[in-house]
Amino acid sequence: MSAPKVSFEFFPPKTPDMEQKLWDSVRRLEPLRPDYVSVTYGAGGSTRERTHDIVRKMASETSLKPAGHITCVAATKPEIDQVLRDYWDAGVKRIVALRGDPTAGIGTKYAPHPGGYAYANDLIAGARGIADFDISVGCYPEVHPDASSLKGEVENLKRKFDAGATRAITQFFFTPDVYFRFLDEAHAAGIDQPIVPGIMLQSNFKGLKRMADLCGTAIPPRIAELYDGLDNDAETRDLVTAHIAAELCNQLAEQGVDHFHFYTMNRAGLSLSTCRLLGIKPEVQQ
Repeated sequence: MSAPKVSFEFFPPKTPDMEQKLWDSVRRLEPLRPDYVSVTYGAGGSTRERTHDIVRKMASETSLKPAGHITCVAATKPEIDQVLRDYWDAGVKRIVALRGDPTAGIGTKYAPHPGGYAYANDLIAGARGIADFDISVGCYPEVHPDASSLKGEVENLKRKFDAGATRAITQFFFTPDVYFRFLDEAHAAGIDQPIVPGIMLQSNFKGLKRMADLCGTAIPPRIAELYDGLDNDAETRDLVTAHIAAELCNQLAEQGVDHFHFYTMNRAGLSLSTCRLLGIKPEVQQ
């Protein structure tokens, strides 16, 4: 069986030290030849300019194919359209189009910007009118907190694909059944575009649990037990995290999944370890 395709997600740094760590991670992961990489916005659209700068720098100074995250929050249509044009002109042909979190924070009520794109499908249609972008979108196999049901989640994803999305990337999850149940629902709704599993590489269990609670991801007791007692043992936590991620990817691969999107937390070591366990090795430079 051939090695699967991978893609990586990074987040914009807040300090010079974190920026150095980001670019170190980018350079270490570049030889894995990922299908593409993406760079997030902060919550509520914060860090927008840093995201744009990082994406443009990746496009001009690395061999990577970067995708900039674009959200609907805190910006007008002309502002977002200008970012999209700037990306295209800079050679950035990929975006990740998202509704985005409410400006008041996750858990508060979302309200569309009065002069902006209301929802992700509107943003996708707008981007399609500007250039022929490769457009990734998000989906929640355990249902977005604002969705009424799994059926509602799939209907929303269908609207995104009907508007012109290329593929979907899932929120992180821990059991294959969660992914395949969602895939079955999507196929039944007439969706045949790729739905790429998002794999979390967060080794700080407190941080992992906080993220899981915010997005509705269930953490199986077995996984919680693996981290028990490791609060002060970062090295072992990293080994556990890589093992959990590789085990999940192998279970998915056994049923035909051939692309994984890793939430790297800007840490190259965990991504390299997990990829090595999946048989993916850096390309040797001559």
